[in-house]
Order: sequence, then C-alpha cells, then structure tokens
Amino acid sequence: MSTSRPIRTHFDRQVRRLQRDILRMGALVESSCLLAREALCDRNLEAAKKLKIQDRQIDQFYRQIELDCINLLMLQAPVTQDLRLLSAFMQLVRDLERIGDYSKDIGEVAIKLFPYPVDPCIGRVRTMLDRCRSMVALSLVALSNLDAETGNQIKDKDDAVDQDYEELYTLLAHQRDIEGVIEPIVLLVLVIRYLERIADHATNIGKRVAFIVTGQRT
Repeated sequence: MSTSRPIRTHFDRQVRRLQRDILRMGALVESSCLLAREALCDRNLEAAKKLKIQDRQIDQFYRQIELDCINLLMLQAPVTQDLRLLSAFMQLVRDLERIGDYSKDIGEVAIKLFPYPVDPCIGRVRTMLDRCRSMVALSLVALSNLDAETGNQIKDKDDAVDQDYEELYTLLAHQRDIEGVIEPIVLLVLVIRYLERIADHATNIGKRVAFIVTGQRT
C-alpha cells in the first residue's frame, strides 16, 4: 500500500492551517492600518501605543509562518504547484510584515505631530490612507478566497494612491513663506511615502495570489 496519500493528506492539512495563520496575521495588519488612521487623523495616542504592541505580534506571526513554510518544503518532494504556493506564501507574508511596519511608523509620526496644529492637508492624507486600507482589505479577500481576479484588481487601485502621493508631495514640499518649524511638513511627507509603500505591498499580495491560482506573473 502506498504511503504517498497519507503524506499528501497531511501536507494539504498543513497548508490549510498555514493559510489560516496568514489570514490571522493579515487581520492584525488590517487592524494596524486602522490604528494608524486613528493615531494620525484622530490624534489618538492610545492607538499609536497599541501599534507598537501589535507590530510585535505581527513579527511573531511572520517568523513562525516563514519557518512553517520551510518545514513544509522539507516534508516531501513538493510538486511544482506546491512550490508555487509556498514560495508565494513566503513572499506575501513579507509584504504583510512590511505593511505592519509602515503602520507602526505612521503611529510614531502621529506622536511627534501631536504638539503641532492640525495641518490643512490632513483631510487629503486621510483619503489616501483610506484608499490604502481598502487595498489591504481587498488583498486579504483575494487571499482568503484564492481569487486571482480580485488579486489583479488591486493594482488598478494603486494608480489613485500614486496620484494622491504626487499631489500631496507637491502641496507639502512646495509651500512658501512657512512660519515656524518645518518638522510637521517633513513628517507628513514621510507619512505619504509610507502610505505609497503600503499600497505597493498590497498590490504585491494581489499579484502573488493571482500567481498562486494561475501560475502566471502579472
């Protein structure tokens, strides 16, 4: 009697568990995006403090999932589809981890901005942030359903974030007759750069999901 089927069943079960862990990590990352919004736009210092704690939890997930992927690769001689799946998982959890890092960075900026008056651009920054949050949420839907079509849709939304970045950078960096310190402007330029990178990583996740399903890179 062949032992390949029990091994295969165990492998498939481990992959499903791995996918659940990635989605749990993704839920934490999505929550971090919301906390970043509260910290920056609502001037909520408690949210900024929670981001640091949550970032450590995200990092723990990242390290464990990466180790689990390596162990699964060593479990058996994986077929091409298995290699594609596990390599994509390892790459997309790195994207999730980076989104968590950028959310934490926004929280740290929010703390530094707290003593200053609210910048007139903050409404537009909030819009950009909400676009990024939407992209992260959509990437997790694509991952949960292994939906290539949804995954590929995310890159279309990235264009709006890129436009937000260009317009906000122009507004912030080209101000004249600035009174007082320029630190708040510099900090907001950092924020929009972090948001632009969050959108890029969400786009990457969508592409990786599509690759898992179709085997084709976009």
